[in-house]
Amino acid sequence: MWVSIKTIASKQVIIVDAGDLKIFRTVAREGSISKAALALNYVQSNVTTRIRQLESQLQVPLFHRTNRGMVLTPAGDHLLEYADKILDLLHEAELSTQTGSKPAGKLRLGSIETAASSFLAPFLAKYHSCYPEVQTSLVTGGTHELNQRVMQHDLQGALVYGPVDHPELNYIKVFDEELVLIAEPGLHQMPEVLDKPMLFFEIGCTHRTQAEAFLHSRGVHTLNVMEFGTLNTILSGVSAGIGVSLLPRSSVVQAELRGEVSVIALPEPYCRLEVGLVHARSEHLSAALRGLLEMMTTRPETKKENEI
Repeated sequence: MWVSIKTIASKQVIIVDAGDLKIFRTVAREGSISKAALALNYVQSNVTTRIRQLESQLQVPLFHRTNRGMVLTPAGDHLLEYADKILDLLHEAELSTQTGSKPAGKLRLGSIETAASSFLAPFLAKYHSCYPEVQTSLVTGGTHELNQRVMQHDLQGALVYGPVDHPELNYIKVFDEELVLIAEPGLHQMPEVLDKPMLFFEIGCTHRTQAEAFLHSRGVHTLNVMEFGTLNTILSGVSAGIGVSLLPRSSVVQAELRGEVSVIALPEPYCRLEVGLVHARSEHLSAALRGLLEMMTTRPETKKENEI
């Protein structure tokens, strides 16, 4: 199968073999000709020839040949983004001839860590029981990082803290969360708690704005922030008395039951936290992503979660 690629500089339309794109993507991912040949079950000389032909056709080097293997050039890195989208769409088109509009193919998702374990993991179990032909990959990160990866088409969709208002993104609210303050076991008095450092996932964490607003309302105007990488390290740090944190209640329930942290409710409006799904406006809405959105927005639990 052949696909066309329009080059921006020359405004030429170049017809490229989809098989060449598959070989190119495999070399990029494996980092060497030999590993790509093994993965594709091709002879190495065939892979080398096809890569050189593709570079000649596009009139630009796609790889740096180094002692460490094949490293993408900026042009190769740019092409890889399109190769992923083209090959995924071709795969989906092939599946659609066999399964109609039923969700199938690859679904690349992202999620904030707190929603990944408490909401998305059990939800995806139900999703895959309905749509077993979908192959899902999931990465976690901060809201800003995930939004960027969706806009770059590295992810088809992501669960993030909202609301999100961006010209390149569509945002669909999925549920409301309750934001709570957590501290070491036995620490329940607000003045004591607010003297502690605040532990967040990253300096740009979505909770920071709410934390600052809440502290200002309590007469605290300097926010002492410590950056911790994961939910587990934050919970461990709070439990050990290093600091306190603001987290969704659903992500700290088990730690509270085990007596590892104390949970303190926040007053309105600081306890409100919204989670939604973003996808790129320019992204093809695949049957797999459309099926996910339909399940998320029509599930009976949504109404209950929105009524904190």
